[in-house]
Amino acid sequence: MNLFPVTGLARKILTVSELNNNTRQFLEQNIPLLWVKGEISNLKRYQSGHWYFSLKDAEAQVRCVLFSHKNRYFDWQPADGMQVEVLALVTLYEPRGDFQLNVETIRRAGLGELFEAFEKLKAKLEKAGFFNPGKKKKLPDLPKQIGIITSLDTAALRDVLSTLRRRMPSLPVIIYPTLVQGKTAAASIADAIDTAVLRNECDVLIVCRGGGNIEDLWAFNEEIVALAIAGSSIPVVSGIGHETDFTIADFVADMRAPTPTAAAELVSKDRTELSRRLNTIYQRMFRMVLHGLERATQRMDILSHRLIYPGSRIQQQLLQLQYLQDRLNKNYAYLIEKKQWVVLGFNQRLVNANSRIVHSDRQHQVLASRFLRAFSLYFEAHSVRLKHIQAQLSQLNPQSVLERGYSITFSDKGTIIRNSKQIHCGEKIQVKFAYGFCEADVSNVKDS
Repeated sequence: MNLFPVTGLARKILTVSELNNNTRQFLEQNIPLLWVKGEISNLKRYQSGHWYFSLKDAEAQVRCVLFSHKNRYFDWQPADGMQVEVLALVTLYEPRGDFQLNVETIRRAGLGELFEAFEKLKAKLEKAGFFNPGKKKKLPDLPKQIGIITSLDTAALRDVLSTLRRRMPSLPVIIYPTLVQGKTAAASIADAIDTAVLRNECDVLIVCRGGGNIEDLWAFNEEIVALAIAGSSIPVVSGIGHETDFTIADFVADMRAPTPTAAAELVSKDRTELSRRLNTIYQRMFRMVLHGLERATQRMDILSHRLIYPGSRIQQQLLQLQYLQDRLNKNYAYLIEKKQWVVLGFNQRLVNANSRIVHSDRQHQVLASRFLRAFSLYFEAHSVRLKHIQAQLSQLNPQSVLERGYSITFSDKGTIIRNSKQIHCGEKIQVKFAYGFCEADVSNVKDS
């Protein structure tokens, strides 16, 4: 591999700066980002926020730098002697010529295997349909009893209980104690879920735990827990860790809450809000009943006014009928009169139209006669002009000239010969007559 591919560069004498710059570019362009595992040593944190350390194993070490904008969101602090894995760019620090790694991110050794196991199980369960939204069970609006699956010693349990006590103190709660951390925690959690499902005494289950790193939460990433949640006939809400923490249990659960407290809020109604809603519904029902009574009373008053003596009602209807008959007669007479005026108007227009037709017919005859005279003169003039043009064309027609005894002489190249200087002795010429042509050899040429 040529470190300096530029033509002729091998013969050039480089400065140290040029050497280091070319080497840095070669390293950065030819070696991609890669993971490197080792032990931290000589870790130094500067006021600028940048971290400088060495990564070593039993046989070698390399300098590393992690800049402040990449380490400010870490939720753990690296220390000397800690085994870590870094994702880094291989480069060269030009001012000193030091080979170093520019670290993009850093994690504790072993987390790579955990993340790989997490992604592998997630892909497997997703392919099997465990994350399908259509299979998620709906949470009850007003559960009669809530089950909590967690450790008795966790702060998450206290948060959930205090939230439920504040929002709905009358709501019964059953705790299914389990381990939430350690090698046997996954089996313990799955057993607690199965027990809750078997006893079937709750309308919804909360599986919760406080925050922690990926190792602390790993029990909720086990397949046995995922299968237990998916097989539960009771809706399951997960409230594991902090809002940024995601586990396999979160994806399989019927509802994921960002925190244990949020899980408690999802499964319970706020009694203050319920009281307000009930009061609103009561007020609406009261107003609806009151308005219904008012409308019924008003309708009753209207109907009571309509209850009159039948004879009076018949008399009123007769008067109304007479009034309508008078209106009908008047309207009919008005329409007849209007139609008569329309007919008179049409007759007058017809008389006027007849006179205009006679005048138009006379005018048409005059115009037709004028057109025939004008067209005859125009045609005669153009006939004379056409005969004159035909005579001119006949005089200019080369064929007519040839028929009078003239001929056209061409060179052997096909050009018309107009001057004796265009030909020489011994050349061949062609002579075109009015009818036919001949070829000849030039034996003599005279200028005049």
